[in-house]
Amino acid sequence: MFRTDLDIRLEKRVIDIYNRHNERAKNIDWNYAKYMPWDKGKSFITTPWEESQVSLPKSLVIALETSMLTELNLPWYTSHLNGTFTGSMEVIQDFIHIWTSEEDQHASALETYLTLTRNADPDKLHILKKQVIRAGWEANFETPIATMAYTSIQELGTLVFYQNVAKEAMKYDKELGVLLQRLSKDESLHYAFYSEIIRAHLEIEPNYVLHLYEVIRNFSMPGSVIDDFKERMKIIEKEANYGPSDYFDRVLQVLIKKWDIENIRPTLKEAEEARINILKYRDKLKKIIDKRR
Repeated sequence: MFRTDLDIRLEKRVIDIYNRHNERAKNIDWNYAKYMPWDKGKSFITTPWEESQVSLPKSLVIALETSMLTELNLPWYTSHLNGTFTGSMEVIQDFIHIWTSEEDQHASALETYLTLTRNADPDKLHILKKQVIRAGWEANFETPIATMAYTSIQELGTLVFYQNVAKEAMKYDKELGVLLQRLSKDESLHYAFYSEIIRAHLEIEPNYVLHLYEVIRNFSMPGSVIDDFKERMKIIEKEANYGPSDYFDRVLQVLIKKWDIENIRPTLKEAEEARINILKYRDKLKKIIDKRR
């Protein structure tokens, strides 16, 4: 089996990618408190929540709730990343800590917005949060390379999700639209970090493609631990501007091109089979998506 850990020959390049992330993040550093409509806040004790107080369409509320619950499971993702990259390059471990702090804002921002604007029942959110944390999250992959591939897909998918939902949100609440656009900027930097590391590995050794196929073929968002995740995503696709065609066009296709899967030439038979299978999977998915359009 081909090596599964990160290639130490790339340490300098990884450090450069890390430093570039920090510079970009510093230039767009933000505090979610400045994006909240605090003037809309009321006590739930003196003014109990009622469904009539909801001002957003149900589909947008579901999109925000789903994002919040997905981001909320951060401890489980961090635990997996820490375990996976123990003993790896120090710079990777540093990035995980920074990534955790940057992602931590997202769940807080979404929950605060939902409760301040009374677009969600705080008691229901409380129950959902406990259910999601209790459900946990387990990866169906173990190696550092596979983990980097998964996070590349996941971060780009989340980026596109926030961008698309932001467009829909702008019709009802510009403050919400701006907040979601702001979240997407964080995700764009995270995506850039993870995907650049995969590209660097494929450039130095195309056989690393061996570890990408199963991740791509079996990919599911970490929010899939939510009990009614599939039903939520159907509503979001139909009414909140994000669905399978967006994933195919703006996530899968983008990564296949970025990683140059069409043109890399592995020397190991099983790696070349993995490369071909990625393209076959892409073509099969395209046929399904084309029928849905």
